[in-house]
Amino acid sequence: MQDVTLKVGEAIELINQTLDAAFPFILIEGEVASFKVNQGKFVFFDLKDSEGSLGCFMMAFSMKFPIEDGMKVRVLAQPKITNWGKFSLTIREVMPVGEGSLKKSFEILKSKLQAEGLFDEARKRPLPRFPVRIGVVSSSGAAGYADFIKIINNRWGGLSIVLTDVTVQGMNAPGQIVGAINHLNELAEPLDVIAIIRGGGSADDLAAFNHEDVVRAVASSRTPTIVGVGHEVDISLVDLASDVRAATPSNAAELLVPDKSEILHHAERIATTAGNGVQAAIRVFEEDLENVQTAIKRSLNVYFEKQLSTLGSIRRTLSQLDPNQVLRRGYSLVRKGGTPVSSIANVTIGDDIAVQFKDGEAKAKVTHVSST
Repeated sequence: MQDVTLKVGEAIELINQTLDAAFPFILIEGEVASFKVNQGKFVFFDLKDSEGSLGCFMMAFSMKFPIEDGMKVRVLAQPKITNWGKFSLTIREVMPVGEGSLKKSFEILKSKLQAEGLFDEARKRPLPRFPVRIGVVSSSGAAGYADFIKIINNRWGGLSIVLTDVTVQGMNAPGQIVGAINHLNELAEPLDVIAIIRGGGSADDLAAFNHEDVVRAVASSRTPTIVGVGHEVDISLVDLASDVRAATPSNAAELLVPDKSEILHHAERIATTAGNGVQAAIRVFEEDLENVQTAIKRSLNVYFEKQLSTLGSIRRTLSQLDPNQVLRRGYSLVRKGGTPVSSIANVTIGDDIAVQFKDGEAKAKVTHVSST
């Protein structure tokens, strides 16, 4: 075989093609050293352990977890030879590993997003009281998802559950979770709420829920969100960005839908209370009516007593004015031509008069007239 002489650039290209074919992407774990950012967009650092060191390069927009010197990270990288002949790793994804590094990255990103207002209480929306369509971002095979569905069905049932099945840990998890949230927000038939759930795990297992892209997707969701990730003691950045945080997937189900039996029991209590209230109102009304009736009777008695007293006075007066009563006392009534004679001037000698007594009448003719 004849030797082939390559130019430097050709040799670099051939080596990179060979590397691409053999190692399109590799996962490497190590400690960050000499971390720096140039011009606000080019990131350089070394990835090292006790046995060696590799130079790394990435674009700042690809760095979704904050890193700094001393942090232990896992990178998804593509090996290549630069035009300057230096072996380098082009980083596609970086994720902190180990409790110390994860915690440090968590606090750095938390401060950044908090300063942007992503966790403000004023941004949070209430969940619908009785949701009908619930979107779920989870792994279909996870125990947490099974618990969530069981509790939903036991408490209410008959709801429409739209699951977007995703990987909930590992390097691919953040991208899948973001895609699922976006997909659920774009459905033709809108959802009432989106639940993002995952059972417990180590800090490394839950790292995807502290990924900047995932946090921003939750914060910008058009549909209200509830997050139930890990155990009660686990607090992720998506918890802080969501509208409602649930301690666990089971708790998320309890917060999402009411217990039908409790609702029915509450309705029965309201009906009973309302019935008792009506009966009490009727009793009060009857008591008031009785009091009113008593008052009316008392007023009428007083009124009629006064009227009877007045009638008695009138009766006595009329009795005194009755001519018959005058006649009974020994007086008589004189009439001429049927008309009472009240004065001597009304009669003359020769007039025929009638004299009425209490027990009869006498006829007479006037023979003498004299005045007093």
